[in-house]
Amino acid sequence: MGNIKRRDFLKLTFAGAAAMVMDGNIAVPARASVKPFKLKDTKVSPSICIYCGVGCGLLVYAKDGKVVNIEGDPDNPNNEGGLCAKGATSYSVYVNPLRLKKPMYRAPGSDKWEEKSWDWTINEVAKRILKTRNSTFVKEVGGVPVNRTEGLVQLGGASHDTDECYLLSKFARSLGIVYLEHQARI
Repeated sequence: MGNIKRRDFLKLTFAGAAAMVMDGNIAVPARASVKPFKLKDTKVSPSICIYCGVGCGLLVYAKDGKVVNIEGDPDNPNNEGGLCAKGATSYSVYVNPLRLKKPMYRAPGSDKWEEKSWDWTINEVAKRILKTRNSTFVKEVGGVPVNRTEGLVQLGGASHDTDECYLLSKFARSLGIVYLEHQARI
C-alpha cells in the first residue's frame, strides 16, 4: 500500500462512497409524523433581557396566560436575535419551581419566612423608606442648605429603559437621595 498514487487513492475513495450509497441499509424511509408547531396560537410580546446592561431583545411567547417560550429578538439592534448563555436561560428561570412568586418576610429574630401580601409589602417598604429618610435627613451643613438624606441609595437596573431610569432618579431626588447608581456602572 506504500506505492499507491494520488489518482488511485481518489478512485478507491469514490468507489467506497458509491458502494455505501448503493447499499440498501443507508437510506431509511421516513416514518415520523409531523408534530404541531408549538408556537401556534401564541401571543408574542417583546421584552428586554434581565441580566446585563446591553439591553438584548427577547420575544416572549405566551399561550393561555402561560409563557411557553422565550428567544432572542432578531429585530433588536443590540443582539439581532442572538443571546449569551445567561440570556438563553431566561425561560428556565421563569419556569423554575424554586422561583419566588409572592413576597416573603422574616421578622427580626425569627428563623422562619412567612408569606405576605403585596399590599402589606408595599406599605411596609414605604414606611421603612420614610422612617429612614426622616431619621437621616440633613437640612444644612455649615449653614448651607443641602436637604439630603445619606441613609438611602437608589440603584437602577439593566432592565430599566431610559424613561424608567429618568423617573426613578427624579423620585430618588425628590426624597433627597444623593447616592444614585446604575448596574451598568458597577
